[in-house]
Amino acid sequence: MSNVVVCLFSASGYDRAAQGVAGAGRRLADSLGAKMHIVAIGPSNPDFNSQAAAVADSVIVADQAELSEYQPEICLEALKQLCRPLEPRAVILSNDTWSQELAPRLAHRLGGSAAGDCLDLTVVDGSIRIKRSVYGGKAVATIELKRSPAVAWVRSRAFDPAALAASTGEIKHASAEIKPDDRTRIVERKSETSGEARLEDAKLIISGGRGLGGPEPFKDLQEVAAMLGGQVGASRAACDSGWCPPSWQIGQTGKKVAPGLYLAVAIQGASQHIAGMSDSKVVAAVNIDPDAPIFKHCKFGIVEDYKKVIPLLKEKLAAMK
Repeated sequence: MSNVVVCLFSASGYDRAAQGVAGAGRRLADSLGAKMHIVAIGPSNPDFNSQAAAVADSVIVADQAELSEYQPEICLEALKQLCRPLEPRAVILSNDTWSQELAPRLAHRLGGSAAGDCLDLTVVDGSIRIKRSVYGGKAVATIELKRSPAVAWVRSRAFDPAALAASTGEIKHASAEIKPDDRTRIVERKSETSGEARLEDAKLIISGGRGLGGPEPFKDLQEVAAMLGGQVGASRAACDSGWCPPSWQIGQTGKKVAPGLYLAVAIQGASQHIAGMSDSKVVAAVNIDPDAPIFKHCKFGIVEDYKKVIPLLKEKLAAMK
C-alpha cells in the first residue's frame, strides 16, 4: 500500500491551517487507497501529537533540540530523512513561509515534482493532479505531477479538516541525523507584535492600502479590528512603503486568507491582491474612487473618503460596546 505524508511544524500547534493540510492529505490518501502519515518536527507538543493521531494512520515525531527552531537546511534534511523510508506517493505541506521555502527543495531531494498554492488535489488515471490559481486569480490551471512523490503546499482553508480516523494512529518518535551546516546561519531575530490569531486563521480582517497615505491610519484600523475581534492586513503597496510589517501583506506574493468578513479600506483591488483574499466569505470595501476594481469583488461598497467612514465606524462600535 502506498503512503501520503503530511509535514507539519508542531510549534504552530494543530490549528485550523494544520487541520486543513491533514484534510488534504486524508482526502488524497483515500483516493489513492493509501495510508496517511503525519511527520511533525519541532518542540515536543503532546496535545498536537494526540490531535494529529486522531486523524492519521501514524504520527512520526522528531522533537530533537536541533529542530526546536526553524532553520531551513536542518529542517529540510530532517524531513528528507523522515519521509524517504515511507516511500510516499505524495507529500503535503501547509502554506506558511517555511513550507513554501522547503517544498521544492524537498521534492528535489526525494526525486519528485513540486507545485504550490494548491486549491484541489485529485487522482486521474493513477496520476496526481492539482489545481491552482494563475494570472492573479483570473484563471485556474490543472497541473499533473508526473514524478513521484508529488510534493505540494496547499492554500490555507482550501480543504476541510480531516475527519476522525476509525482508530487512533500510532505515535512514533524518531531522530534525524543532523550534521553541522554553515550554509545558513541566524545572525539576528526580531519580534513583531501580532494579534491573537494568525491572518490565515482570522475570522475578520480589515486591510489598508496605498490610499491611506501613510502609517498613522493603520492605528485606526487596528482599533477597529480590536473592537471586532479581528486582524489587520495590508496591500503590497502599503507594506513596500514601510507603513506596516511585511507579515501583514495579503495577495499573490503575500498571505492567502479566507475570513468570514474582509474589509478593504483604500485598496484599489489589483488582481494580485484579489488573489490573496478571493476566498473570503463576505467582502466589503471603502474607496473614494467609484471605478476602483475592488468594487467588482465586494458585496458591500462605500464610495467615500475613508477619513469620514472609519471614525464613524469606531464611534458606532464604541457605542455598541
